[in-house]
Amino acid sequence: MASLFSKFEGLAGALGSVVAAGGRNPFAVVIEKPISSTVGIIEGRETLLFGTNNYLGLSQSERAIKAAQAAAATCGVGTTGSRIANGTQSLHRSLERQIADFFKRRDAMVFSTGYQANLGMISALAGKDDFLLLDADSHASIYDGSRLSAAQVIRFRHNSPDDLYKRLKRLDAPNSAKLIVVEGIYSMTGNVAPMAEFAAVKRETGAYLMVDEAHSFGVLGEHGRGAAEAEGVEADVDFVVGTFSKSLGTVGGYCVSDHPELELVRLNCRPYMFTASLPPEVIAATGAALEDMIAHPELRQQLMSNAAHLHAGFMKLGLNASKRVSPVIAVTLDTVEQAIPMWNRLLKLGVYVNLSLPPATPDSRPLLRCSVMATHTPEQIDQAIAVFGQAAVDCGVPLQANAA
Repeated sequence: MASLFSKFEGLAGALGSVVAAGGRNPFAVVIEKPISSTVGIIEGRETLLFGTNNYLGLSQSERAIKAAQAAAATCGVGTTGSRIANGTQSLHRSLERQIADFFKRRDAMVFSTGYQANLGMISALAGKDDFLLLDADSHASIYDGSRLSAAQVIRFRHNSPDDLYKRLKRLDAPNSAKLIVVEGIYSMTGNVAPMAEFAAVKRETGAYLMVDEAHSFGVLGEHGRGAAEAEGVEADVDFVVGTFSKSLGTVGGYCVSDHPELELVRLNCRPYMFTASLPPEVIAATGAALEDMIAHPELRQQLMSNAAHLHAGFMKLGLNASKRVSPVIAVTLDTVEQAIPMWNRLLKLGVYVNLSLPPATPDSRPLLRCSVMATHTPEQIDQAIAVFGQAAVDCGVPLQANAA
């Protein structure tokens, strides 16, 4: 008899090899107790957290914690329903208005996760007669949204407006809508999208443009509205999608737009319609964290300063780090056999980062992915740099000869 689980045999073998090579499962790390936004207890040891996406440190916002406590005390801990049934409280509408106003947009939809925001918006907007044009390095949620839609999918080279333009011009489908989907900052590598050039392609071809600002919301732009704001092309973006689980430190997702039809999307968006809405305490905490972010622009400035500090340290060591300074800094290694021992050594020495292995990496090489926080101290960043240097030596990882 066929087994439902036979398809996982290859995965089981690969995971077994990873665990055997390092003595632990890197995808099952438990933070036993958060001490602060930057330090947690892992395996009984205080560990520096450089792999959490908590860019502004707002998971520990006092304002957000108090707002969550007050909301739970007055509204309970759940809604028990979807947004189109009993799952919309005044808090949900208030947060949508708050998000829309922050982005200077007509309206906003709040989803239960950032994954569902991409899944829902892409699948609802793109129909069987439409075309989706996706960056080749798009997040899994974007690809999953394209699969849920009936649209024809065309991939273009990563961060290449020229390739996007060529593919759009080849389409002989004047009666079909075209939706371009890009990300502000790409989560695996920290690459930043050339938004002004993508916006120019959108204008010339008459396509729609959606930007996933998940990792650039709160990070880029004068006010933290993301990559489109940073390059002055917000007016060219039809839909901004993002998450609360990075810069705001909570959970949930959103889409903002000036298109009045967004209200109709609510009734044609399965990941919005058929899941329970966010609980009151999360909604309240998210609104309070957004207020904190707006009130403290210096957090964004400190974040970028810290990112430059870590990046410079990696370059001085001779590590193969991301070319662009952003809060996501990936160290690329040549082989999985180098990456697994080095990740384990980093953790043993007190630094947690994310281990990314092929085929989930853009160029089939393993990555040690670091995410920087505004709340990291200079001393913590120096310690992380020193630990990376020690781990590289201990694991025999070759360093680049042209180190700064």
